[in-house]
Amino acid sequence: MRAAVLTEFGAPLTVQEIPDPVAGGGEVVVKVLAAGIFPYAEEVFSGRRKYPLEPPVVPGTGGVGRIVSVGPDATRLRVGDLVWCDCTVRSRDDALTPDIALQGWSSRGEGGARLARHLHDGSFAELMRVPTENVHPLPREAEDDPARWSSLGMYAIPYGGLLAGRLAAGETLVVSGATGNLGSAAVAVALATGAGRVITPGRNRAALDLLADRFGPRVAPVELTGDEDADRAAVSAAAEGPIDMVIDLLPPAAPSSAVRAAAMTVREYGRVVLMGGVGMLGGADLALPYPWIMRNSVTVRGQWVCPRSANVGMIRLIASRALDLRPERVRTFSLDAVNDAVAYAAAHGGPFDRTVLTPPAGR
Repeated sequence: MRAAVLTEFGAPLTVQEIPDPVAGGGEVVVKVLAAGIFPYAEEVFSGRRKYPLEPPVVPGTGGVGRIVSVGPDATRLRVGDLVWCDCTVRSRDDALTPDIALQGWSSRGEGGARLARHLHDGSFAELMRVPTENVHPLPREAEDDPARWSSLGMYAIPYGGLLAGRLAAGETLVVSGATGNLGSAAVAVALATGAGRVITPGRNRAALDLLADRFGPRVAPVELTGDEDADRAAVSAAAEGPIDMVIDLLPPAAPSSAVRAAAMTVREYGRVVLMGGVGMLGGADLALPYPWIMRNSVTVRGQWVCPRSANVGMIRLIASRALDLRPERVRTFSLDAVNDAVAYAAAHGGPFDRTVLTPPAGR
């Protein structure tokens, strides 16, 4: 098959002929139709984000595809099914604390690294080998636009955070980092799942206006100044009542003070979920006052990506159009134009901009 290969950090991806993947036990081979590209992919491939990828590797974080072969343990999946492939791989020998790797992207600890070496290659290819449990059937309407449906992965990540924070219908949510790709996805998912009001702090006025125009009065934009106390007061005022939950999706370059300004708006017994990249490139650690957390019974928790069930939930939300993908701005690139695609994604990382690789489907 043909695949885009990262031969070393800092080098362009090269499209090469490599052996077709072969499914082992508990695995499926999928023909890739559409694979989304994160806006920060260039930072990973350059080595600036220092992800634990081991070149040479075919990168790519899941996507939409059609099943080519299935193992004997699959009871419902069939050859020819259109499916969503989740890149979050979990070890099968520890139900309590499984090791995790993001196939073709990242991993956690030595156990995650071992997983990543087994399922080394991601979705920037014509074919991909995926664990059976990571393959989720898509509804018939996804046949019409697999590239648009590939943005499911962008929405599933913040959905995992909202599930972790137990966001309930009618609650007020603050999305820290709302003007970015993942943050704006969190806004959309929160509203689709019943949030009563979503506060969207950010510095990008155009992106804030776009969120308000798309979602109407349930969204309350707040333009940040960089003054922590003033920004905290502005976010609290925009809520017009208690803030039940804060989810942070700020990128590594953001200061920890911005996370703190948002987090400390949450009400007594409120929840704070941390999913962003703050601190990954150095800088000050997040400092939250012990007395504030303790006396207000605030829950602070981290969440890396999403549980398996979130994929099914996202498919249902999109199929029902509770989450509408039609306003997405989708730009597709062929496999041969992969480096152009990576550059385009880096330059178009705003709300609802999607960059998608569409390998040839003629195999």
